[in-house]
Amino acid sequence: MARQRKLTPERKALIQSLLSHYKPEDAQDVQAMLRDLLGDTIQQMLEAEMDDHLGYSKYDYKNKHTDDSRNGYSPKTVTSSAGDIPIDVPRDRKGDFEPQSVKKNQTDISNIEDQVLSMYAKGMTTRDISAHLQSIYGVDASAEMISRMTDRILPIAKEWQNRPLAKKYAVVFMDAVHFNVRQDGRTVKKAVYVAIGTRLDGHREVLGLWVGGNESAKYWVGVLNEIRNRGTEDIFIISVDGLTGFADAISAVYPKAEIQRCIVHQIRYTTKFVSYKDIKAFMNDLKGVYQAPTLEQAEEGLDRLEEKWGSKYPSSVASWRNNWPQLSAYFKYPYELRRMIYTTNQIENYNRQLRKVTKTRTIFPSDDALLKLLYLATMDITEKWTGRDRDWSKILSQLCIYFEERIEPGDLE
Repeated sequence: MARQRKLTPERKALIQSLLSHYKPEDAQDVQAMLRDLLGDTIQQMLEAEMDDHLGYSKYDYKNKHTDDSRNGYSPKTVTSSAGDIPIDVPRDRKGDFEPQSVKKNQTDISNIEDQVLSMYAKGMTTRDISAHLQSIYGVDASAEMISRMTDRILPIAKEWQNRPLAKKYAVVFMDAVHFNVRQDGRTVKKAVYVAIGTRLDGHREVLGLWVGGNESAKYWVGVLNEIRNRGTEDIFIISVDGLTGFADAISAVYPKAEIQRCIVHQIRYTTKFVSYKDIKAFMNDLKGVYQAPTLEQAEEGLDRLEEKWGSKYPSSVASWRNNWPQLSAYFKYPYELRRMIYTTNQIENYNRQLRKVTKTRTIFPSDDALLKLLYLATMDITEKWTGRDRDWSKILSQLCIYFEERIEPGDLE
């Protein structure tokens, strides 16, 4: 049975009095009533603050012990969760009065700005947010005003982008996601370079978002150098897709890093050349390579794959042969660590959530507009990244063995 709201006789009498006075007919009338009551309440709070400031109440001149006095009112409209409310802020002759219930220059007494940022982070456009605030709260906020609100986040986003990073990361995943951006009067496709790192304590963080041109190994060198300049001296394992030259870019900045190419990306590339009628048989043989329990068995499986399919699908087999050092790096590690690094699923899941947020925007007006939304979305996404891998204790023990000479006692504190 649903619980019935219990009202005290006093509260019930108050509500009956309000209903009798305002005579609301629907929910919108109730909202208007609440807005009116909120305005009256704020006005009384301001009056009480002035009384306290002067030391005597209005017209109570017998208790006046100051040479200051009231000096009329300044009209003001504030935005609340119930809508826009006109109020009259009392003034004193000396100009010393500093109201606290509604401070000077304060025009928003609600959490509407927080709501705007939250809605923006979830992918709503400025026009959608404007319409939502008008229909739900009766707040008249133009799309331009919403844009100005969200612009305030840009300095914070850039400060976050330049924050110091951890000295060492166990694993860093790198990938790029693409968006259309206006530039010099035309629309261009830009890559947003993304790096997600797992610290030695097992917790993940987005290291940064870099808006650049087309995805290239040359640009990745700049990203890696920035990560290094922000304090990251060492990365044990870097998991990446199959971009040409990526391994050279990583080795130029972090020469000791182990490079693991994403197996899922490799499989997608491989199967592009395989006929539909052969795909099932080919994949069964390919599983004998990437699902092998040991490196030796994986290499034997690759030999069998080449013997059976090499003449029919030379490009597919050659892509495994040519990139085998980066594709096979994970075989040296135990299962828990292998499972973590053989695919870039972690960063792809993050990218998928970014695309979900940005799907309503086919074109961004500028790089800053794109960065602003991606930063807010990132804060929303990573708020849930509170835990760590369930096998992290085992993984850390293995890392301490494999990278013993690169881990110092203070790194684990």
